[in-house]
Amino acid sequence: MATNCGEASIVSVITDLQSTLSGQIVVEVVCHNAGIKMFMTIAAAFAVSIAFVVHYICQSLFFSPLAGIPGPKSFALTKWRLAFEDYKGTRTRKLHALHEQYGPVVLNMFSFSSVKRHGDRKKLFAHAYAKSTILKGETARTIETKARKFIELLERERDGRSIDIFPTLHYVSLDNITEFVYGDAGKTACLDSVEKDRALRDIMATGSRRFTWFMVHHPKFTTWLYSRTGLMGCIARRFYPLQEPIPYTDIKLHAMKAFRTFSNFSTEEKAKQSSLISKLWNHRSTQKEGGLDDLDIASECADHLDGGIDTTSDTLMFAIWSLSRPKHEKIQQRLINEVRNLSEDELNTDGIPRTEVASKLEYVDAVIKETLRLFAPLPASQPRSLPKDTTIDGYPIPARTVVSISPYIQHRNEDVFRDPLTFDPGRWLDPSQDAAQMNKLFWAFSSGGRMCIGMHLAMAQMTTFLAALYRKYTTEPRDGFDIVSPGITSRFEVFYDESCSGVREHQCQIVFKPQ
Repeated sequence: MATNCGEASIVSVITDLQSTLSGQIVVEVVCHNAGIKMFMTIAAAFAVSIAFVVHYICQSLFFSPLAGIPGPKSFALTKWRLAFEDYKGTRTRKLHALHEQYGPVVLNMFSFSSVKRHGDRKKLFAHAYAKSTILKGETARTIETKARKFIELLERERDGRSIDIFPTLHYVSLDNITEFVYGDAGKTACLDSVEKDRALRDIMATGSRRFTWFMVHHPKFTTWLYSRTGLMGCIARRFYPLQEPIPYTDIKLHAMKAFRTFSNFSTEEKAKQSSLISKLWNHRSTQKEGGLDDLDIASECADHLDGGIDTTSDTLMFAIWSLSRPKHEKIQQRLINEVRNLSEDELNTDGIPRTEVASKLEYVDAVIKETLRLFAPLPASQPRSLPKDTTIDGYPIPARTVVSISPYIQHRNEDVFRDPLTFDPGRWLDPSQDAAQMNKLFWAFSSGGRMCIGMHLAMAQMTTFLAALYRKYTTEPRDGFDIVSPGITSRFEVFYDESCSGVREHQCQIVFKPQ
């Protein structure tokens, strides 16, 4: 009887046994049949799973429209392979190695998405960031004033010792961008040693990389985790990728406070402002349909504030550090010679090179450009996608595929940049080098419709700052910073000069000596 396992057999067995035996055998037969059915169900599920995996692997490696793009198979199979590099903080250097191995196109998985909406919004404040606007008028005077205040800070705090320029250059960029964006409603005074403004230091936190990784790769879970309150919040806090305060929290609070302050200004006070927020507010008040609401204005200004701090300060730090190294003594002296040759007419009343003049200094510009080439403030992958099919380097790319370009990798192309790891500002002025190709690959500010709108503001700040600084001082590294590189945090990674023996994240000790 134990071998009769079909449905008909079970029924007949039950009928025969009801009059003669206990129900135990019936249970055994039924259970035996159920066990077989469960086994068959599991086996079928396993087979389906195997078939799905095989189909996924075959689709990814052989039949996908992207299958022809070269690269490691593990990266083609799953986005988590690249996410693992993110977690280790080695994404950009790994991609650089893959490009050197496989060529200019490598396969990996991994604000406004509409080009028109992005373009329309950009038009609202394009004039404020125009080069002609930046180099003259109120913005230029602000830039010159901040350069003077930094020199005054050096005179107060230097006292024959080195200064950590990582935080102090953040003071410069913070004071510049807050005045540009918010004017009297939210400008900071870090260079005047106002402690409440200097307390906005969550932008310099080094522990943000793990938090950023979770926000990028597990956004819903991370948002849910940080939104828990009460008892659940106490439990959730033990699992935070980063304990509070979260980086940029204070900056965002400052942005909200500045917006409220501006909102409370009278109409006359608003009209007197030349800040970015005033220009957006004017658009709000004159456009009854399709204009910006309060949230649009507050969010837009906060984004511009975020984007204008680290980028400028980090570039200036690497520029000063590079110029200060003993092996670059001739480079520093050439820059000093250029800025010392400025006439009195080219200086403002405080003795600071006028912004418009500084922007035309060829060697100063070359120093900044070479710094941006080696130490782009956003060196990692910058994603892009198109709503239609396209072709990249001969490979068909389906619509809505995310592709990325990395300035770090672009700027180390040996076919275009001779000795790519060498700091050589002269390459940008050397007629024997292919300037057209170098400029084509130069991607520190991105390119196209999503090119950095603050490029002219950043360049004006940096050229004026370096010209003013090296008219007064020479610089040299301190505490081993000739052989140890300063490092900056960028999303999941720390970037530094890889030719050095070590790195000190968010620190750079420099000695300033009056000329």
